[in-house]
Amino acid sequence: MTHKIHASPRRILTFPAVHPCDAVAPATLLASLVNLATTICGYKSKFFAANKRNTRELIRQIGILLVFLEEILDRRLDLPASAVLSFSELHVTLQKIVYLLEDCSFGGARLLMLMKSERVSNHLRILIRATATALDVLPLELIDVSDEVKESVELTMRQARRVRFEVEADDERASKDVLLILDGFEDGVVPDRGDIRRVLDYVGIRSWSECNKEVKFLDTELGLEWSNMEKREVAFLSSLMGFMSYCRFALFDVVDGEAGQQLDKGCSSDVLNCLNPDDFRCPITLELMTDPVTIETGHTYERSSILKWFRAGNPICPKTGEKVVSMDVVPNMALQRLIQQYCSANGIPISEPGHRNHDITRTVLAGSLAAEGAMKVMANFLAGRLAAGTSGERNKAAYEIRLLAKTNIFNRYCLAEAGTIPRLLHLLSSGDSSSQHNAIAALLNLSKYSKSKTIMAENGGLELIVGVLRKGLKIEVRELAAATLYYLASVEEYRKLIGEIPEAFPALLELIKTRTDRGKKNALVAIFGLLTFPDNHWRVLASGAVPLLVNLLTSSEREDLVTASLAVLATLAEKLDGTITILGTGALHLILQILNSSPSRPGIEYCVSLLLALCINGGKEVVSVLVKNPSLMGSLYSLLTEDNSRASKKARSLIRVLHEFCERRASGLVTPAFPEERYVDVW
Repeated sequence: MTHKIHASPRRILTFPAVHPCDAVAPATLLASLVNLATTICGYKSKFFAANKRNTRELIRQIGILLVFLEEILDRRLDLPASAVLSFSELHVTLQKIVYLLEDCSFGGARLLMLMKSERVSNHLRILIRATATALDVLPLELIDVSDEVKESVELTMRQARRVRFEVEADDERASKDVLLILDGFEDGVVPDRGDIRRVLDYVGIRSWSECNKEVKFLDTELGLEWSNMEKREVAFLSSLMGFMSYCRFALFDVVDGEAGQQLDKGCSSDVLNCLNPDDFRCPITLELMTDPVTIETGHTYERSSILKWFRAGNPICPKTGEKVVSMDVVPNMALQRLIQQYCSANGIPISEPGHRNHDITRTVLAGSLAAEGAMKVMANFLAGRLAAGTSGERNKAAYEIRLLAKTNIFNRYCLAEAGTIPRLLHLLSSGDSSSQHNAIAALLNLSKYSKSKTIMAENGGLELIVGVLRKGLKIEVRELAAATLYYLASVEEYRKLIGEIPEAFPALLELIKTRTDRGKKNALVAIFGLLTFPDNHWRVLASGAVPLLVNLLTSSEREDLVTASLAVLATLAEKLDGTITILGTGALHLILQILNSSPSRPGIEYCVSLLLALCINGGKEVVSVLVKNPSLMGSLYSLLTEDNSRASKKARSLIRVLHEFCERRASGLVTPAFPEERYVDVW
């Protein structure tokens, strides 16, 4: 009965206890109570950042009850109905106590538990009194246990009614210290290291990794809070996150744990390599989820898709067919974070979820005056470290900037204004692979902010980044350089300037030739972005991209790489010389094969776009091949059901071309394969 207690996602300091069913066997109920009480007593050895005495007293009292419950279970005593009723209520209370102790001892929530110590003490008082209330109807005189045990239970009940569980004086002092530091941040005051060290020592945070765990947890809580209509705690959580982010870089000179390995070696986590990307796709749309939510059955879907399914009158789980009682959905923040990491690692642009305005507001604003002040202090400090620190300090500063700039627009703004970008560009020439890696990763994250792009270009960043793309000390560095070019290519002027750098496209194609899927994807996405500047079209062709892209269509097993290759080919095919080059590789039948078999909606769309461009520029030689393909028209007509999609519009245009060709052929009028006045450029 108790092993499912941690199965479902929940907000901290919420206690979704489940009442035992009415038909539960007394022995089963007792065994579950013993398991719960044992779990609670196991927290005796845990560290509590706040409410230390209060939690110990609660655990002590539950320990007395455990002796009582074990004796009943061991002796297999028959229980009267009133005892079963009492134990059922006690079961609910003990579940809530387990949740509360789990939260109070959670390693990532130590600062939050300190700042909510009054609320936690109230919960402790309510739950211990609920324990006494549940035992009020217990007929002790009818239960055959020793008098000593009965007396202990009666004493526990009396103590539970009297216990106050007030806020502990040490907790109150530490909380006030935090509030004073936050007030200082609002005024731009740099806190005393001794003051913040005293707070962290009190809550047991003694390393960079423990501090980073707090930052990640607060970020998750903040994301959940932004999704709420009220947003009552956005400012509070933002302030705490600003405090912990400052502590992370200001107090700890050594980055320990897995992050330390990444800092020293410039390598990424291997976690994503163990995951199946198909698990990131919504079972309904088969597309990557941006706002995954979990329903009652435990299965996860894209929020908009499952809500549309429910609104259509389908109260069942689409994956299992199981009927659902509640149509409530719970955000799956852990999966969303993994999907974002996967997209970032593979150069896949991340679409914003349905509540786009909420997310944009969250990333544009600091969330509170204290968070704003903390970030500005951090940005100036990090810029100083990059300018005058040792090589190790510059490396760590680049790593901290990399983390701060990853998802927050306001952070990018502060870091850019503080002058970190020119110094990061200078760090690209470092002979230390870790420093180069962290510098380019930081620049990648900063390049998502518009002003950062300008600063990079004005400080010779385009040439420096292409240089890293060509001769980066590690393949990971070259992959990140390609991704950075993708974001820089969103500005038309920079698309032109990057294209004019002779080594740019050859270096991107060399990255496609590497064995890493991430390198291939980042290079493809960068080329696709650069192709929106017309003069880059011939440069891509001249660099020999087409045979390489066609080869990817057959050699890659990854759908996203095939789709990205098709996107580039479709863009190249829009001009006559691109069409001729593509047809020269004999890729037409391969494209038809992909259209008929691809499970990817974007892949199908690019196939249709590519075929349409080849028909327009290639004339009857292409169209005559397409009309002979027996499955093509079926694939195209299946796309027409999507009235407003680009795939539907392209499919309709291609069907029209094929029909016109058939009509002309029937009447003996067929146009030449290529317009006679058009010539192919020669390089």
